[in-house]
Amino acid sequence: MARRETVADQLVAQLVAAGARHVYGIVGDSLNPVVDAVRRAREGGADLAWVHVRHEEAGAFAAAAEAELTGRLAVCAGSCGPGNLHLINGLYDANRSRVPVLAIASHIPSAQIGTQFFQETHPDRLFLECSVYSEMVSSAAQAPRVIRSAIHHAYAGPGVAVLTLPGDVADLDAGPAGVDVLTPPPPPRVVPDEDAVRALARAIDEAGTVTIFAGAGVAAARTEVLALADALHAPVGHTLRGKEHIQYDNPFDVGMTGLLGYGACAAAMEGADLLLLLGTDFPYDQFLPAGVRTAQVDVAPERLGRRTRNDLVVLGDVGETLRMLLPLVQRKRSRRFLDKMLARHQKAMGGVVGAYTKDVSSTRPIHPEYAAVVLDEEAPEDAVFTVDTGMGNVWAARYLTPNGRRRVIGSFLHGSMANAVPHAIGAAMAGRAPVEGSSVDDADARARGAAGTGRRVVALAGDGGLSMLLGELITLRALDLPVTVVLFDNATLGMVRLEMLVDGLPSYATDSPPVDYAAVATAIGIPAVRVEDPAGIRPALREAFAHDGPALVDLVTDPRALSLPPKITRKQVTGFTAAMSKEVLGGGLGEVMAMARSNLRNVPRP
Repeated sequence: MARRETVADQLVAQLVAAGARHVYGIVGDSLNPVVDAVRRAREGGADLAWVHVRHEEAGAFAAAAEAELTGRLAVCAGSCGPGNLHLINGLYDANRSRVPVLAIASHIPSAQIGTQFFQETHPDRLFLECSVYSEMVSSAAQAPRVIRSAIHHAYAGPGVAVLTLPGDVADLDAGPAGVDVLTPPPPPRVVPDEDAVRALARAIDEAGTVTIFAGAGVAAARTEVLALADALHAPVGHTLRGKEHIQYDNPFDVGMTGLLGYGACAAAMEGADLLLLLGTDFPYDQFLPAGVRTAQVDVAPERLGRRTRNDLVVLGDVGETLRMLLPLVQRKRSRRFLDKMLARHQKAMGGVVGAYTKDVSSTRPIHPEYAAVVLDEEAPEDAVFTVDTGMGNVWAARYLTPNGRRRVIGSFLHGSMANAVPHAIGAAMAGRAPVEGSSVDDADARARGAAGTGRRVVALAGDGGLSMLLGELITLRALDLPVTVVLFDNATLGMVRLEMLVDGLPSYATDSPPVDYAAVATAIGIPAVRVEDPAGIRPALREAFAHDGPALVDLVTDPRALSLPPKITRKQVTGFTAAMSKEVLGGGLGEVMAMARSNLRNVPRP
């Protein structure tokens, strides 16, 4: 006798048809019909597996990373009430990063909705702000079209689509429906208006000097951006999300601006007659020059002019726009501005960014900058880096070298802590062939090891972030994923400390008790080593990268190392001075002197 098909079965069939390969989550109560449907589909040969994480937030982060690397729909799930509430932080991250994720928020029995029932929440309302689509399935007849619509919204956004599904509805007999859903569609061509492109060409020709500031929107237009920079002798700066796409093999590169910035990008933007923003929604308007004429090219109209002055805008794909623009602009003759900015960039890279990377091979505690350089040198050429928010972002921005094959993923728009290891789970699963069985959290998975592409994932984590979702080390071990966790362990919230100092406040409640995270990882079954001597960094990394499965390298770094921006304002100087005065008056002279010794060489100089 054939088993009946349920709404949950129908949902799983549509997910498979849409290209989803993994569902990240924790099983339980109202979610059980969906979990069992995944099991049955897997046993029937479907290319879909349940991935057991230890916290639903980690599941949402993992889905985001998989979706970002593959362009495929990735799925996460949480049971009713607290279970799906845990998804929300990772879903904010995924939605702001514009990646196709579908979240299944199971719900209390439909007859109990609105009665203050046990664990009652309203997911269809709660997730509205962090999604492009959020609807509740309330009947079998409604289910196929709502599921299809959710998948299409996730791909079209791209972004997060949320399906709220009561457990009893998931277990209903399915009505007739096909599975005609989108698989990853090719990106549309968004061709700009010809008059707008001609106006941009005139503005470029009228400007004596032009600087290009590139974001993630140049990912498919690298060749065109460099051709334009060559024609205009234009310095090219980039955002953190644009770095991996535009920095490598770029003779016009002048680095980044902002709190994570380095090099001559800020000077190049302020010194230009025309600033050309390409595919970027860089959020920090205080680092964008108010007195420079600005042109912006972007595929999304809502982003045009919302960060800075709006002198000239072009609505269109960066690649399509530049292919139309290049034949219209006159080649500039003078390289004086470009050469000046390149020289300034080189000086900054050697004097500020390189300050901690020289003559420190025997200095304790370990300078995090030096550790980041060694990591960059030892990591595989095709590694996927996932980086924690805070100081991890700084070290990634300044010291990881892109090459066109490496990827860097982080919570760059949402700015959440604790993302590096969960992102690494999804990044590793993205390159893994699904394993046999109903779940990838089983002995078969462990026996297969890092099946798939063999691409190494490197989680550049801070101890503050790792400790928040420490249980995901168990997930790495259970799945035997090819993830190397490189822990920058300074027992303090370094970026928060810097924020306090800039605001004129002495650091308070930023420090944590020292923890031997290598011992914790070892207890879980992950090969790990704690490194306190900088001479031990390179051999420890080499051994960790040589291991097929997960490994952890706990680098004990200087807690007083601060990431100073390339341009320090008078307000920031005043804040530092006030904060240091308060430290001294509070009896912290020794701390002040130690901080000065740790950061003196890192103070930008004109």
